[in-house]
Amino acid sequence: MILYEVSKRGIDIIISLSALIILSPVFGLIAIIIKSGGKGPVIFSQERAGKGGRPFVFYKFRTMKADTDPFGPSPKSGEDERLTKFGRFLRKYSFDELPQFYNILRGDMSLIGPRPLYMSQIPEWNERQKKRLLVKPGLTGLAQISGRAALRQEEKLELDARYVETRGFSADIKIALMTVFHVIGARGIYEKRYSRSEYTRGAKS
Repeated sequence: MILYEVSKRGIDIIISLSALIILSPVFGLIAIIIKSGGKGPVIFSQERAGKGGRPFVFYKFRTMKADTDPFGPSPKSGEDERLTKFGRFLRKYSFDELPQFYNILRGDMSLIGPRPLYMSQIPEWNERQKKRLLVKPGLTGLAQISGRAALRQEEKLELDARYVETRGFSADIKIALMTVFHVIGARGIYEKRYSRSEYTRGAKS
């Protein structure tokens, strides 16, 4: 497991640094289009829970209007009026997540792992669900290739725990490859039902 963890960090650094360099023109173009669309920051930032429950600042391109409540209900379709026109496009192909390569390079996140959730959610999790905190959150994970937004939160947390228990090189490679197909197919972008009780904690701004 030590070899796996060290190798994984090395791969994270190489891929995230390469992505930031190669995609820098794309970053610049996206920033210009967002800024030309009206007031508001280009980058959306928010505190999320990292490994061990430690907070870190999570980054992504802003896809919602500047006056949107960042803790409001998550959009359930591309027709949500809070989304900008360009924001719908960014979400469709997950381009809004690109700034997280910076989080990965910094060591806040990994390429593969449970998606980072809110600090305020930690007390709600049972001991099994808290296993997700044993690893760094990821750009993509088992839940994202198993249904993504089509899954309810309880199902995602179970898949996160399962990933922690079975993680390894083969699992990470499978998740990475499957993520490509899901992104190309623009599958499972919007949540239809957050949880069994319909409780919604926050928007994906």
